[in-house]
Amino acid sequence: MKIGFIGTGVMGTGIINNLLAHHHDIIVFNRTAAKADSVLEHGAKWAETPAKLTEQSDIIITMVGFPQDVEEVYFGDNGIFSALHKGQTIIDMTTSSPALAKKIGQQAELLGVKALDAPVSGGDIGAQNATLTIMVGGDQPTFTNLKPLFQQIGHSAHYFGTYGSGQNAKMANQIMIAGTMTGLTEMLVYAKAAGLDLQTVLKTLSEGGAANWSMENYVPRILKDDYTPGFFAKHFLKDLRIALDEARQMQIDLPSTRLATQLYDNLVNQQGLGDDGTQALIKLWWKS
Repeated sequence: MKIGFIGTGVMGTGIINNLLAHHHDIIVFNRTAAKADSVLEHGAKWAETPAKLTEQSDIIITMVGFPQDVEEVYFGDNGIFSALHKGQTIIDMTTSSPALAKKIGQQAELLGVKALDAPVSGGDIGAQNATLTIMVGGDQPTFTNLKPLFQQIGHSAHYFGTYGSGQNAKMANQIMIAGTMTGLTEMLVYAKAAGLDLQTVLKTLSEGGAANWSMENYVPRILKDDYTPGFFAKHFLKDLRIALDEARQMQIDLPSTRLATQLYDNLVNQQGLGDDGTQALIKLWWKS
């Protein structure tokens, strides 16, 4: 299968390598060309623009940073929509706004193209190990047809409804993650202040009711002073802001998510640590 993949960051690279391992013909584009070197070394091919990539692909997958990047990749002068034709499928795996997913889906329908919004959860480890959870909105028959492809990059894929539903499911996921990230951070701050051995605390909590994915994957990194991004803090802040925007439109209040957003805004915009991983939230208390 000829697959065009736009976005060779931390997550995209892992997904591309898994698709290459399943012998797909992969064409890639990234705004910063050097960041595609590792997948090119593994056998991917390069396209000069999103439009040129689209011309050569049956399926086009995008995984970029921010909604404005998604907008540019799809609707820009050399974007995907400038070269799409009937029979192709587009899948946006960026965590983006439900409204933009709907806009993309509606434009795809006008062109006779199938579209899915399919953000993922699982971080860099999930992308590398093909254990992502994939949350899908859009055309249901297309989702059914592409389940074998999703199984090559993740351990589960769930369909939620029409365009934007996958993004709404991802917002629910990020709201939950916000709670676990603030919880694990405050847990460490408290345990350290109480003079407890933090490795023993982690082992103990992992065996009981406090066990959760964020703690098990990020606390070991924190204890090694490893703040490399499995998921960028700046991207998580973007996600939380989208979640709060959607919540306001639904006329619901999410006070815990608002607090998490304030903390990550401090980390990203006041401390300048947006390129660290989400586990760097501890740096608001602990200085490296």
